[in-house]
Amino acid sequence: MKGLIGRKLGMTQIFDEQGTMIPVTVLEVGPCYVTQIKTSSTDGYTAVQLGFSETNEKRLPGGKRGHLQRAKVPALKAIREFRLKEDEVAEFNLGQKLLVDVFSEGDFVDVTGTSKGKGFQGGVKRHGFNRQPKTHGQSDRERSPGSAGAGSTPGRVYKGKRMPGHMGHERVTVHNLRVVKVDPERNLLAVKGAVPGPKNGLVTVSAARKTRGR
Repeated sequence: MKGLIGRKLGMTQIFDEQGTMIPVTVLEVGPCYVTQIKTSSTDGYTAVQLGFSETNEKRLPGGKRGHLQRAKVPALKAIREFRLKEDEVAEFNLGQKLLVDVFSEGDFVDVTGTSKGKGFQGGVKRHGFNRQPKTHGQSDRERSPGSAGAGSTPGRVYKGKRMPGHMGHERVTVHNLRVVKVDPERNLLAVKGAVPGPKNGLVTVSAARKTRGR
């Protein structure tokens, strides 16, 4: 299983041996600790729970603190699960420390993070609606979404209708990013392309589930 928790540091560029510029996102990945191993007999499914980012144990709730103490790992801020197959779970031990060297250059990974929140936005910015004409009596509502549906039938607005509302701050996964560079000394991982979320945003990095590279 190739999967770790990390945080986004920002974007930069790397030049390969041919002098081609590659835009990359730098991630600080690991060290992560195995905080729980879930099996079909005990939990109904198989997964490995990892913890990341050491902190003062006084900052953690009592339940979370006790959970980590039972695993004999440091106080950790973030905890995430990675679903595995039955035979893959046996490779891990409670309290095991995982570092960025589980990945190597040339690997393809999926990166999941929380996109930047944009607050409350109108239909034009949120969904790319066209504005309405400024003439023919429309003087003060050119950016309004217009009609939301028919009157008598169905007499309501369909669920899922694109309307103004909270934009961003959603779980987003970018698939098939190529690992360009691995720095084990500083636990850094450089992947080609953009990664969702702001700087210092929490991300999970796992082996790509698709085969087509970018």
